[in-house]
Amino acid sequence: MEFRHLGRSGLLISEIAYGNWITHGSQVEEEAAVACVRAALDEGITTFDTADVYAGGRAEEVLGRALKGERRQGLEIFTKVYWPLGPGPNDRSLSRKHIMESIDGSLRRLQTDYVDLYQAHRYDYSTPLEETMQAFADVVRSGKALYIGVSEWSATQLRAGWEMAQDLKIPFVSNQPQYSALWRVIEAEVVPTSIELGIGQVVFSPIAQGVLTGKYAVGQQPPEGSRATDEKSGARFISRLLGDEVLTAVAGLKPIAEQAGLSMAQLAVAWVLQNPNVSAAIVGASRPEQVKDNVKASGVRLDADVMKAIDAALDPVAERDPALTVSPAKRP
Repeated sequence: MEFRHLGRSGLLISEIAYGNWITHGSQVEEEAAVACVRAALDEGITTFDTADVYAGGRAEEVLGRALKGERRQGLEIFTKVYWPLGPGPNDRSLSRKHIMESIDGSLRRLQTDYVDLYQAHRYDYSTPLEETMQAFADVVRSGKALYIGVSEWSATQLRAGWEMAQDLKIPFVSNQPQYSALWRVIEAEVVPTSIELGIGQVVFSPIAQGVLTGKYAVGQQPPEGSRATDEKSGARFISRLLGDEVLTAVAGLKPIAEQAGLSMAQLAVAWVLQNPNVSAAIVGASRPEQVKDNVKASGVRLDADVMKAIDAALDPVAERDPALTVSPAKRP
């Protein structure tokens, strides 16, 4: 496993991180979830990403139990705040009240005294940014989080948050966007701004929720147990990627992967890691074998011809519109 700095900070994280969105507490049973975490640790992953909203808090609980007994100083644990975690009007958003209550809930579920990175899970139009950033500053100064990050913020929002963080003297170091060879919306604006400000990308869905593995094919039913068959959560996220045009383009990656000596999943993860602004690619798994396969992308260098071939195969279906980096206009 290779390691990268998180943005311009001194914190080193494993360039492949393990995330439990959708899976832990939801798609897979706890025994399987723990097995995946153990596999991640065995493969050298030290960075683990979750959020309070995943499976209504159960994902944090499962991760906390799975990591119990590990040397805390050898781990980097990330979580997030924003989405509803209860029925009340203040059980959501980036208000001071919700942030201060949510960090304590996350620490309790994760069974840790602090998280390495605390992230705003979206931009909150309903709360003054000054209030949000001051609350984050207090979380950092209390020792409950070491660094601050965000998720799916636009370039303009990143700059505004970063400037306030500078005034407050707190380390705003990361953004967590969706990014893959099929979803490239951060490249035009978010990445250049982040490079300027010293913000690193911790990207999710590098294999496009499984589509870039090649396991979904035109005219065939999704494999049993795959994310596309999980009606509780996974299917609604992946459905837009299962059109014939996308699947046909993805099938064109198979010979490219074979020539590079990689699985299609490894090729997809390696592709996002070629972007120097990416600090880590988050991979999820429902089986330990998936973790072991994905980590083989660490340290892979794709030459210019391979990168051009991937672009040529996916260019007709790759999404690049920067306007698709959006947060809810109203409090969720």
